[in-house]
Amino acid sequence: MDLVQAQARIKELRKVINYHNRLYYVLDNPEISDALYDSLMKELITLESRFPELITS
Repeated sequence: MDLVQAQARIKELRKVINYHNRLYYVLDNPEISDALYDSLMKELITLESRFPELITS
């Protein structure tokens, strides 16, 4: 995976994770399992480790 691909995937992961955070924490109505959420987070953390220049606040 190159930098451009990583940037696109990280952007998508953040969008999906934020969506599911809102469902879980604000609306108390999760759509995905904790295991699936954890796998999304793990993928994001892995990509950010490989491409630290793409980490945002």
